[in-house]
Amino acid sequence: MKTPIDQLPPWLSQAVSAQEAGDSPTLALTGEDAKPYLTDWRKRYSGKALAVVFPRTTAALQSIVKACVTNGVAMVPQGGNTGLVGGAVGDLQGDGSNTLIINTSRLRETAVVDSANRTLSVSAGYTLLEVQQLAEQAGLYFPLSLASEGTCTIGGNLATNAGGTAVLRYGNTRELTLGLQAVMPDGALLDSLTGLRKNNTGYDLRHLLIGAEGTLGIISTVTLRLFAKPKTTLTAWLGVNDAQQAVGALNSLLDRFDAQLTAFEWMQQDALMLVLRHFGGQLPVAAQTAGHALVELSSPHADSRLAEAFESWAQDALQGNLAQDCAIAQNLEQAKQMWALRENISEAQAREGLNVKHDVSLPVSSIPGFLDVNLPRLQQMCPGIRPVIFGHLGDGNLHYNFSCPAGEDSRTFLASMESVINEAVLNDVQNFGGSVSAEHGIGLLKRDLLPRYKDATAIAVMKSVKRALDPLNLMNPGKVL
Repeated sequence: MKTPIDQLPPWLSQAVSAQEAGDSPTLALTGEDAKPYLTDWRKRYSGKALAVVFPRTTAALQSIVKACVTNGVAMVPQGGNTGLVGGAVGDLQGDGSNTLIINTSRLRETAVVDSANRTLSVSAGYTLLEVQQLAEQAGLYFPLSLASEGTCTIGGNLATNAGGTAVLRYGNTRELTLGLQAVMPDGALLDSLTGLRKNNTGYDLRHLLIGAEGTLGIISTVTLRLFAKPKTTLTAWLGVNDAQQAVGALNSLLDRFDAQLTAFEWMQQDALMLVLRHFGGQLPVAAQTAGHALVELSSPHADSRLAEAFESWAQDALQGNLAQDCAIAQNLEQAKQMWALRENISEAQAREGLNVKHDVSLPVSSIPGFLDVNLPRLQQMCPGIRPVIFGHLGDGNLHYNFSCPAGEDSRTFLASMESVINEAVLNDVQNFGGSVSAEHGIGLLKRDLLPRYKDATAIAVMKSVKRALDPLNLMNPGKVL
């Protein structure tokens, strides 16, 4: 239910009513109606705010930001509220009277495809699924794909530099973005909404906003790269003994197929057993292996050469001890079933209770060594701990999660062991040249860890940028830094 303007603080009602003309009113929610927007996706954080506002135009967004600056009110940018690190929650310390959540999910004033330039300019409020559909309607392809794509917004994808399953072939959101428009912390409009692939005119300011998690401004419109739609896609499943064998199979596939290799997802057997327990189904291969890999290849050609080439590779891989078993999806339904096994891991683990999560990245070559060192360490520290390990092995991103020993209470386990496990994991990640956040960001969850695991000079530069652009510290304060 929309909150009447006269129930809002006068300064906010003026900012909202200033943009109420025409068919683009700004929605504002308070009280019970606002509650769904005050708690993060994982239910770890619940904040407070004086209201949640939903601007529908960039002009309305500017008006609200300027009013917040004038009145010294903190702003929390929010998209689909699907983040996993608490980056879009309100005031956790006070009563929320000095915090406004600005949700951009209704910001949908622009959606323009330039087929000849292979770009899409679209407002921040469009969901990722809608962006994919807009590209498809133009006969083109936008490759970013996430489990939350029906809910997450493209503005939030940029703000967190989202990754997903196709980074191996197409890169993170950063690599898919040519330009953007954003409302800066003082209300000024940064207009870098270019579709240029070459624009060597000084600092490339889009990269400050991408991955900044709303701490340096609010993205309102983006220009994205589009690609030729694959005419042939092949999905296959490999049974592998361990991470070392999986890395060998990955590099062999890259040698043989190069850019045709779209995805290479690796999962330990224990993770898949949870999926089978909670969702049913069966594994695509008969071999009993400790690990599995989901492989996707694509081609712009509508012929059978890709399948023939992969079958030839698979024969060589089995003979060369790069895999223990292989199954190729024979139709779209079988491919969907393979992907469902991978995509249901997180939900299956959630049904087992709360768990310790890590979203880390490592050089692909270092992943087997990291696992050889860290897993035994954790199993010695926490006898009976249940690892649930999977991720985008092709780009070095592991979702390195742990459930409590069977029969123990998960909340009690997290209270006593989460910080100990975190330290053991992240110290080894750093020792192996990795990052404590691969694709989920920093937000609140990893804010206090960042100074321990990121270069001190880099932290100092980040703080200098924040002070320069947001001297009043009103734009998503307390997140990241």
